[in-house]
Amino acid sequence: MTSTVSLLRARSYATDEVRTHLEALLAPLGGMAAVVKPGDRVLLKPNLLTGARPTKECVTRPEIVYCVAELVKAAGGKPFLGDSPAFGSAHGVAKACGYLPWMEKADIPIQELHGKRYATAANGELAHLLLSKEVMNADVVINLPKVKSHMQLTLTLGVKNLFGCVPGKMKAWWHMEAGKDRDRFGTMLVETARAIAPQLTIVDGILGHEGNGPSGGEPRALGLLGASSDVFALDRALVEILQIDPAQVPTIAQSQRLGLCPDLGAIAFPLQQPQDLVIQNWQLPSQ
Repeated sequence: MTSTVSLLRARSYATDEVRTHLEALLAPLGGMAAVVKPGDRVLLKPNLLTGARPTKECVTRPEIVYCVAELVKAAGGKPFLGDSPAFGSAHGVAKACGYLPWMEKADIPIQELHGKRYATAANGELAHLLLSKEVMNADVVINLPKVKSHMQLTLTLGVKNLFGCVPGKMKAWWHMEAGKDRDRFGTMLVETARAIAPQLTIVDGILGHEGNGPSGGEPRALGLLGASSDVFALDRALVEILQIDPAQVPTIAQSQRLGLCPDLGAIAFPLQQPQDLVIQNWQLPSQ
């Protein structure tokens, strides 16, 4: 079955432009109404890594989340924002990164995704993952990652963003494991994404974060938005745009090994092609 990835050029976070771009981006996927039905509880899962560097584009921009929330509400859904940041609370990071006025404007509650653990019934290589109950009980999960380089995993894209659905101390344990075995960490992230199975992933690539990410690098204008119901296909397209060897990125390599990531030729691009959006000299971590 062919996966569809929508890609388009976008250079501004002005909300009127973002909303127009999002509507165009989602149109080939059937629009938001194909994902959200009236009454659905919809988790919006941005990357809320840290509030420590609010000007360095370490987190998904609130304008993106706000506009997605408005589209969810227009489809009859009930959106809420949730994350389990590496540093601090979701509410604290959201506040530091300028989210609160946008969340209040859209009337969106913020939910901490740590604590209540839910053992998944996944039958992959890591069948007993512990994931947030709030995530697993949502009717719809919309994954909202940021394009960033990553010291341990080369890149953090859609699959890695779902690591925020792993509660509490389990995240620290897995990061320690990554120091021993990147491929095992990559497998865990892929199995987490498979268990959560987000109905939609929309990536914020208007401004990315390159270098010693996920927080120690610098902003980089990429000028793109991407969306797909297949998080693995979207990540594969983004790696192509950044001109990074998929074998260098454990989440891509392991999703390919597990048969979850389609070949580039098996992905339909109804809007722009990856080669239309290629980024030259994207900076990976220096160590």
